[in-house]
Amino acid sequence: MKTMHQTYTLSNGVKMPKIGFGTWQIAAGESAYESVRDALRAGYRHIDTAAAYQNEESVGKAIRDSGLPREEIFVTSKLPSHIKTYDGALEAFEQTMSAIGLEYLDLYLIHAPWPWHDIGSDHRAGNVEAFKALETIYREGRSRSIGVSNFSPEDLDNILAHCKTVPHVNQIAFFIGKNQAETQAYCQRHNILVQAYSPLALGYALSNELIGKMAEKYTVTPAQICVRYCIQKGTAPLPKTTRYERMVENAAVDFTIDDADMAQLDAVEEDPRRWG
Repeated sequence: MKTMHQTYTLSNGVKMPKIGFGTWQIAAGESAYESVRDALRAGYRHIDTAAAYQNEESVGKAIRDSGLPREEIFVTSKLPSHIKTYDGALEAFEQTMSAIGLEYLDLYLIHAPWPWHDIGSDHRAGNVEAFKALETIYREGRSRSIGVSNFSPEDLDNILAHCKTVPHVNQIAFFIGKNQAETQAYCQRHNILVQAYSPLALGYALSNELIGKMAEKYTVTPAQICVRYCIQKGTAPLPKTTRYERMVENAAVDFTIDDADMAQLDAVEEDPRRWG
């Protein structure tokens, strides 16, 4: 079976495709709509969006217009990072569902443990309140699974200490050069699946010399090395592109990187992303 058709089983038994399609920084309207339609045409069955991306409406319309049965598509969205109250989280979920136009989600996440404008600030109590709202949404069957994003082990400790449900997923930046070994090990101990956003390091990993040489060795592209690395680390990568041929390429990872080469990739320590 091709990798893109394989699934992970979350701790609650829900199956999630191993490779998803990310929509961060894809503008609402025609761009997001056509990108999601193309991704579904290319065979993707996991679409990741968020309220903060401001494209939920376009993503939802593309899913509805695809003609595919709803149960065949795994849909993720996220609670805005600044919302840290129970009632606020429930209200935000209703806004997401109105925008996306679907009867349920497959995964709903707290987008970050702190507001994006105040990274690193302490919102432990607010994260507990927000996650309790997600637990309510989960119990009501409006999202088949729930989780968090950008949470450290300390952030997760806080949720586990005060909430009844262990998050099913933690979506984090994960790629060659930033494999977050400590966070992944914590998640593995608690049966929390790691989703890998920015698996291509915002594209900067594609010009990495080691990755380039390894791509030549396996007769694949640097992007395929990056996605395959995430798969072999037991994570679920979410590559993003608006080009159909790249969508096909990013999911064509039916090869195996040998242990010695994985060790070389693990040893890369420099985060190749460039912000701003």
